[in-house]
Amino acid sequence: MKIAFVGKGGSGKTTLSSLFIRHLAATGAPVIAVDADINQHLGPALGLDDAEASRLPALGAHLPLIKDYLRGSNPRITSADTMIKTTPPGEGSRLLRVREDNPVYDACARPLELDGATVRLMVTGPFTEADLGVACYHSKTGAVELCLNHLVDGRDEYAVVDMTAGSDSFASGMFTRFDMTFLVAEPTRKGVSVYRQYKEYARDFGVDLKVVGNKVQGQDDIDFLREQVGDDLLVTVGHSDWVRAMEKGQPPHFAQLEEPNRRSLQTLQDTVDASYERRDWERYTRQMVHFHLKNAQSWGNERTGADLAAQVDPDFVLCEQTVTPA
Repeated sequence: MKIAFVGKGGSGKTTLSSLFIRHLAATGAPVIAVDADINQHLGPALGLDDAEASRLPALGAHLPLIKDYLRGSNPRITSADTMIKTTPPGEGSRLLRVREDNPVYDACARPLELDGATVRLMVTGPFTEADLGVACYHSKTGAVELCLNHLVDGRDEYAVVDMTAGSDSFASGMFTRFDMTFLVAEPTRKGVSVYRQYKEYARDFGVDLKVVGNKVQGQDDIDFLREQVGDDLLVTVGHSDWVRAMEKGQPPHFAQLEEPNRRSLQTLQDTVDASYERRDWERYTRQMVHFHLKNAQSWGNERTGADLAAQVDPDFVLCEQTVTPA
């Protein structure tokens, strides 16, 4: 199951996504955690110190390897150089699976122990001084989109992505790559403004969106959020001494997280798991192709010097039963 956490900067989306990752790991489920926010805070939220976080391999730095591996023997992709962030898989493409070992994970993922459980952590990499004035940060997150396009995940397998803040996620088709999107909102007008943008943009693409109210202090805050987002409000989260200790670099055992917050995390998981029955791989593949053709026409064909529409395999549908070539 693919899960996105979105929200405005400072809403607490990274904190909530890290808590959800810890919750899933505590159940024994296989988890891939991805920091797709150019402000790289997920690693520290999962307990890494600054030095450890800075040594995490960046997906963007391994893009040639990622493209070459995913391309496989797909005859429609003439070279890895013609692959862009939206390139869809087809017959002969190599796919990624949550539980496997592969060269992409070897190069780009690091195992992270969380209270005895282990998750795989992947990061886009920070926006560096060398990028200033010459690169768009979406080139960094493009590696995440390409991997998601080729990821086949099943029931009780989880890929949790901490997304770029605000509505910048809509600069690509990545916002359609998820089974469930949790929008973290504070009980303020600014806090719900991103929700309105996301709701409007996502309406035509069948994005499953639920709101997690954060920094909620009382019934007035709950009433405000309910008035603003209606039935999209799923759960609320209040003050947490456990989170405060974590932010100081001294997290207690995760089992000591406050019971109300533990119940909220369980509600998130139950909501994700329930969405499995609504999975539509044909729509998923169709949307992938839609955004690839848009990017090809807008800039991809000119950038690569190739007709990227020819990369689309009209008979291919990504699904759990798809066989990955050796």
